[in-house]
Amino acid sequence: MYKKSLAAFLALFAMLSAISQPSLQQFYPVNFSRVNITDPFWKPKMETVADATLYACVNYTQDKTGRIRNFEKAAKGSGKHEGIYYDDSDVYKALEAIAYSLKNHPDAKLQATADEWIEKIAAAQMPDGYLNTYYQLTGLDKRWSDMEKHEDYCAGHLIEAGIAYFNTTGKDKLLRTAIRFADHIDSTFRLQNKPWVSGHQEIELALMKLYHHTGNKRYMELANWFLDQRGKGNGKGVIWDQWKDPDYCQDAIPVRDQRKITGHAVRAMYLYTGAADVAAVNGDKGYVTAMDSVWHDVINHHMYITGGIGAQGTNEGFGKPYDLPNASAYCETCASVGMVFWNQRMNMLSGDARYVDVLERSLYNGALDGLSLSGDRFFYGNPLASSGRDNRREWFGTACCPSNIARLVSSLGNYIYNTSANGIWVNLFIGSNTSVHLGKNEVALNMESGLPWKGEVTLQVNPSKKQAFALHVRLPGWLKEPVPGNLYRYADDQQLQATIRVNGMPVEYQVQNGYAVIQRTWKKGDAVSVSLPMEVRRVVTIDSVVQNRDRVALQYGPMVYCVEGADNKNNVFGLIVPSTTKFTTEYRADLLGGVNTIKFTTPVITTGSDGASVSTQQKEIIAIPYFSWNNRGANDMQVWLPSAIRKLQIN
Repeated sequence: MYKKSLAAFLALFAMLSAISQPSLQQFYPVNFSRVNITDPFWKPKMETVADATLYACVNYTQDKTGRIRNFEKAAKGSGKHEGIYYDDSDVYKALEAIAYSLKNHPDAKLQATADEWIEKIAAAQMPDGYLNTYYQLTGLDKRWSDMEKHEDYCAGHLIEAGIAYFNTTGKDKLLRTAIRFADHIDSTFRLQNKPWVSGHQEIELALMKLYHHTGNKRYMELANWFLDQRGKGNGKGVIWDQWKDPDYCQDAIPVRDQRKITGHAVRAMYLYTGAADVAAVNGDKGYVTAMDSVWHDVINHHMYITGGIGAQGTNEGFGKPYDLPNASAYCETCASVGMVFWNQRMNMLSGDARYVDVLERSLYNGALDGLSLSGDRFFYGNPLASSGRDNRREWFGTACCPSNIARLVSSLGNYIYNTSANGIWVNLFIGSNTSVHLGKNEVALNMESGLPWKGEVTLQVNPSKKQAFALHVRLPGWLKEPVPGNLYRYADDQQLQATIRVNGMPVEYQVQNGYAVIQRTWKKGDAVSVSLPMEVRRVVTIDSVVQNRDRVALQYGPMVYCVEGADNKNNVFGLIVPSTTKFTTEYRADLLGGVNTIKFTTPVITTGSDGASVSTQQKEIIAIPYFSWNNRGANDMQVWLPSAIRKLQIN
């Protein structure tokens, strides 16, 4: 009873505090804990994460590596640290993912493991609130001496885990531990105005979550303080010394003055997510201008058709504009997860659906590709072409990606619906049900969706009593263009139109910021149907992307497709897709867990056994969704298919 009352008080306090700020936020997401996923595409994936991915994380976190042992040793005050200095963060991300999963997939064994870990984490915390097993076991005299050593990064993930676990279970030990650490950081740095530039951003967005959870302005002020530290020449540490370039950590100029994307992709995504969070609350127009400019730079110069970012492996991040190699594309899974975070915040800050267009692309393609269909194999980087040397792995030395994709999929409910005082927004067409409060009324929503394979969506709107409000239904940008910006376009330039009906009748609506706005008095039993034309679209790039000249990519709805050797033996790199190619789609329940395939007949050039003779044959080619490749062993694969003979080589 006490915990429920405390939760209600904190929620009310946070709301009242937010109202007192000059907030720019247009609406708020319906929390994952209030959304039940029923979707035939996503629900099985969430179950796989619950049954396989999280146990893989537990296996490596608890048994096969020393991550949990480090906390046990830190509690005793002695022992050798095992692993890498940022390994604490993987424990916290796994706990966060477990928390999300437990809401919709209760698992007593998994929860018992989480509770055991939390006891060990809390026992390791020092009296002053500090908690970092690396420094506690290698020398506390060196704590807070190297900005790159991820102390605040680990703290951020602890905060996120504590909030998530409290929201699901009502247990607050991890949250109280996180708050004590946050208070320690605030007392050490902001209150003493001691310069500190986070080497790996994440603390900023976590502190904003803590602010919204508690209503305590201290955490918003600390998040803003961290943002304000950048670009003043105070950054130092191994990474700065190694790269001789503060751009690597987005530290060359103040955040408010940044206009171009630079450096490490994951660091950038977490930084800009935090900046958008702060701007939404304190109304800082400098951050808004910076976020808008950097976002346009990413979309127009640096983003892959899959929604992946970070072309270079050398810096795990961004290179020159338009340099988007396919076979060597880095596209870290965590960076695509970060694209989901950042674009959600930009959507809430602006009310513009184009950010959800990018979020959806990264979710279905760049991020989901990081997870195998079995749930226990992972991609760190996600290339767009392969000569058969790429394969998902069971684990990594730096193991940020497995728990990161697990927490994203498990928290999918966070991204489907938004609400404001007088309206409801439908962002993603994912089968689910929830209820939201509009004033003193409660509105139940039940969505059924055929996406990503079929474009038919129905939404039951059931207010407890009649009420006039606006329902905002996103009109997917992919009906008219592959993604916002000028990097990509459809070869046929055709713009498709959605059809929306209410109770079976066509309805008039206005289009605002990419949403169809249906304003009416809603009553129980009202049904909205949305029909989205689903066609195979040929995507081309501007000529500035030299790797994709005379090439096309295939897209169906939000899905990007690829051609893989398992379906097209010896034909992956010899095929040509002329402009006259005709495509058909077929749903295959027996293939890769159930996917829509794209079939087409096209010329395929093969070389004879003598290595000199060449022949051309018409062959049927099968394309599969990009996220599903490499689930049948290592294979040749490519996304961008040649439309001219001179482009047959892999690039």
